[in-house]
Amino acid sequence: MNSHNTLICVIGGAGYIGSHMVALLQANGYSVVVIDDLSTGFLTSIPKVLFEQGSILDKEFLADFFTRYNIGAVFHFASSIQVGESVSNPRKYYKNNLIGTISLLDQMVESKVSKLIFSSTAAIFGSPDYTPIDELHPRRPLSPYGRSKLFVEEILADYETAYNLRSVSLRYFNAAGASPCGQLGERHFPETHLIPLLLQCAANRSPSFSIFGNDYDTADGTCVRDYIHVEDLCRAHLLSLSYLDKDNPSAAFNLGTGVGHSVSEVVSAVEDVTRSKLNIQIKPRRPGDPASLVADGKKANLALGWMPTRVDLKEIIAHAWAWEQKHPWI
Repeated sequence: MNSHNTLICVIGGAGYIGSHMVALLQANGYSVVVIDDLSTGFLTSIPKVLFEQGSILDKEFLADFFTRYNIGAVFHFASSIQVGESVSNPRKYYKNNLIGTISLLDQMVESKVSKLIFSSTAAIFGSPDYTPIDELHPRRPLSPYGRSKLFVEEILADYETAYNLRSVSLRYFNAAGASPCGQLGERHFPETHLIPLLLQCAANRSPSFSIFGNDYDTADGTCVRDYIHVEDLCRAHLLSLSYLDKDNPSAAFNLGTGVGHSVSEVVSAVEDVTRSKLNIQIKPRRPGDPASLVADGKKANLALGWMPTRVDLKEIIAHAWAWEQKHPWI
């Protein structure tokens, strides 16, 4: 069944990446219905779309939903995502990310919906043996968050074997940026991501920014990460849907630019873009922060035809800065 003839269900579609995905699907002619419990998402991010408020933990809600809508494929963005919180509150992460996803998969099997695009994470790899990190890298997650995502990837493999539920797992490195038009962007409460936190500092919404550790084995001692524009991430999801529409088997892909930027480099870039001097504090390392996480995206390029196009760090920051200035949340 071609996905263009049916509804695409976007779970977590009112969140940061989900709302950008809804916009891209609609721009490409897909009919979309969003499920979101609005615990972290915002209805204002998805003004013109079919919407159902509910949780994937609610089996009665899911059964009713899949009875009422003819769903061709599911995009699953509904997860708890804070690494630190997952260490202090693992129950929340195994419940939302693992039990919730199993509940969704069981209903998809029941309703004969056989295509899923799943938001996974670079956190499944843990501290890397080498970078850039390819799909063959050992998977040793350091947090309940990373473990919850890895467990789902393994379950998906079993569900394909048993029930022919095919999936693409996309392992994000560091999602960043906002839509260039300024209509969509990142708003988490509390915010934990580097670029929006720095931009809040530049906008005088926070007095200082803390760098956790400047003694890592990197060029300038601060952690190195691979920042990928949210719109590039969403294009990879769209290409993954086409991949499944062509009856390809399940797959997992690492998504990044292949270029790492240190925290200090990001600070400098934010200062350049915002023309402001930030108050930076150096704090001790946080447990579980690897020195360097950079993606090898060759497999996604070969199988999906995907290449990141917005790879300039200052462009990514400029889009996020335009969003921040347009939406002074506090």
